[in-house]
Amino acid sequence: MARSRLLLARSLMTAVRAATRPGSPSLAVRAGALPRLVRAMRSGEYRGMTLARLGLLGVAAAYILSPVDLMPEGFLAVFGLADDALVLSWLAAALITETDSFLDWESARSGAPAQGASGGSWPQDAPAEPSLVTGHIVR
Repeated sequence: MARSRLLLARSLMTAVRAATRPGSPSLAVRAGALPRLVRAMRSGEYRGMTLARLGLLGVAAAYILSPVDLMPEGFLAVFGLADDALVLSWLAAALITETDSFLDWESARSGAPAQGASGGSWPQDAPAEPSLVTGHIVR
């Protein structure tokens, strides 16, 4: 259990570093990308995220916002906050990762400079034929 918390904290720190890097998308840009991501997924255009992963993000957001809690803070004090903190840190890291991937995909499609995890722009002399790299189309 402690190892999974350590891995979760590490992934959150990595995602936050990527999100706060100069030239990376702002929180407003990421929030604005979420409805477009859902629309692109529903239409079948974007295949960088599964419907199950989107469902998990929704369930995590609902859990954070819900007054119902698996470990109530009133009875368990600090331990009651631990489950909320774990879910919130996973949700934040997942949203940063997913919006980075989507914004990179979106900018590659439109030909505009990428603003996601890479932080830079797509090379102008990219191969004409797209290639598959870890489930993402790279041009």
